Amino acid sequence: MTGAGMMDCRKALTENNGDVEAAIDWLRKKGQKVAALRGDREAKEGVVLAKTTADNKTGITLCVSSETDFVSKNAEFIAFAQSIMDAAISSNVKSVDELNEVEINGAKIADLINDKLASIGEKIGVSKFERIDAEFVSSYIHGANRMGVLVGLNKENPEVGKDMAMQIAAMNPVAVDSSSVSAEVIEREKGIIVDLIKNDPKMAGKPDEMISKIAEGKLNSFFKESTLLAQAFVKDGALSVGDYIKSKDADLKVLSFKRVALG
Repeated sequence: MTGAGMMDCRKALTENNGDVEAAIDWLRKKGQKVAALRGDREAKEGVVLAKTTADNKTGITLCVSSETDFVSKNAEFIAFAQSIMDAAISSNVKSVDELNEVEINGAKIADLINDKLASIGEKIGVSKFERIDAEFVSSYIHGANRMGVLVGLNKENPEVGKDMAMQIAAMNPVAVDSSSVSAEVIEREKGIIVDLIKNDPKMAGKPDEMISKIAEGKLNSFFKESTLLAQAFVKDGALSVGDYIKSKDADLKVLSFKRVALG
């Protein structure tokens, strides 16, 4: 019933005078204790999934993490992760907290995770969760459940949606375009660029105005390499992603994307 080891189940029953329900609660409490003891353990492995609703207007990608690939590659664990994803979609959840309260066959996902933790002896849990709502959402799973991508478009186009998801998986852009890059990222990149320029012996004694102009040029190069629409299209390097989309539909736009990967 619980997936816990035989000796653990025997002890649980002994401690609770044969009361099965009380024994199950005891095992869950043991699972919570194990979780606390393993709180400093890194869960770098796991299963990443991505899925959309039947109407393709909502997509969710999440990671059910584990400590080892021995667990994450187990068919039973993959099926467990898939059941969590299916519950997330069917219950229209918007966060991990909401997801943990959803029930599968009468049991909350948070409790099922604790039961699974107790039975396998590894720190597991829903470690990453992303959601997109748009007129059309494409989902993509890359590399044997090691990465999930969602792409939100302003209109239906499965071909471009899939191509964009594969582009994002391969090239890991930071934003859709330069206008949607966060101020924090821009300041960090500009700071790095300025420091590199100032540390270049060839730039010794150059005025700040010149350094600033060079930095702006290098920042534009960063936008070209790191924003989706400006990147070279992986299927045809002669085109930018933006040009590829226009060639398919001049009115089609990428509104947002999410990329979840192990690690």
